[in-house]
Amino acid sequence: MTELSRRHLLAGAAAAGATTALSPFTSPSADAAVPPTGAQAPGFYRYKVGDYECTSINDGVFLRPIDNFVSNVAKDEAQAAADSAYMPKGMVAVPFNPQLINTGSKLVLIDCGNGVSMLGPSKGRAGRTLQNLAAAGVDPKSIDIVLMSHLHPDHTNGIRAADGSMAFPNAEIMVPAKDWEFWMSDENAAKAQSNEMMKNYFANVKKIYAGIESKVTKYDWGKEVAPGITSIATPGHTPGHTSFAVASGSSKILIQSDVTNIPEFFLRNPDWHVVYDVDPETAQTTRHKFYDMAAAEKATVVGFHFPFPSIGHVEKDGAKYRLVPVGWDPVI
Repeated sequence: MTELSRRHLLAGAAAAGATTALSPFTSPSADAAVPPTGAQAPGFYRYKVGDYECTSINDGVFLRPIDNFVSNVAKDEAQAAADSAYMPKGMVAVPFNPQLINTGSKLVLIDCGNGVSMLGPSKGRAGRTLQNLAAAGVDPKSIDIVLMSHLHPDHTNGIRAADGSMAFPNAEIMVPAKDWEFWMSDENAAKAQSNEMMKNYFANVKKIYAGIESKVTKYDWGKEVAPGITSIATPGHTPGHTSFAVASGSSKILIQSDVTNIPEFFLRNPDWHVVYDVDPETAQTTRHKFYDMAAAEKATVVGFHFPFPSIGHVEKDGAKYRLVPVGWDPVI
């Protein structure tokens, strides 16, 4: 009986390399070498909610230094969580996943990603929503509503095309009333001048919505904001941060937006605070309430920062939670 060990694995890898190196001399090949493709497959995944056809659209996965990503624990503790998730050393991998909901009467895009202006600076890692919509056969002109969960750049900047024009020219742009009030306030912006990140966020909202302010529809919580889509109050990440219940027939999903950022950190450690939270304590309270509800209902949950295709179930695990991703289904 042969026992498997790390020594055997390394020896096997070395032997395989030697065989490859010798193969031109030991066994002639009829096939020419095939160069690597160097490109990933399009990022979209379709699923059903009752009669609604939904599509998870990947905007990319951004790598950022771990630094202060978790604001209320030591960097070493956050690094240990990253290591447990096999992330690149010293980095955090953050996915972005807008959701397209076809209700039959309306085509609704929930959040729209970082925008194509991020493709260059991120070296193609972020800003992929438009190209993945195209790969999914969706013309941006056909989208009726772009529904924002909140006004952070990775959710809202995608409304602009590369030349600054509207990426979804026929869409109604809907934003949470409370978030609009907060980010458009000159008084709030003045208070944020000492915080570089918040200062930039305020400036970004003004820039992205410049010239279209009067065309933006503000919505409230607890309302049907589009057919079968109801807004849910989940404040803390931002003052107007919103999640959504999407229901058709007897089927329902919860789109949690940024109730938690990446689950490897903030489901496993629900009292950790992501650096982007405007009100971390409220966000923490919201997180527990939302996931206690989702776990009790055994609800399907969609997370903007969950690993693509970003769909799963959240279970209680003592005082923590864990994500159980859905299995890939080749049939819609």
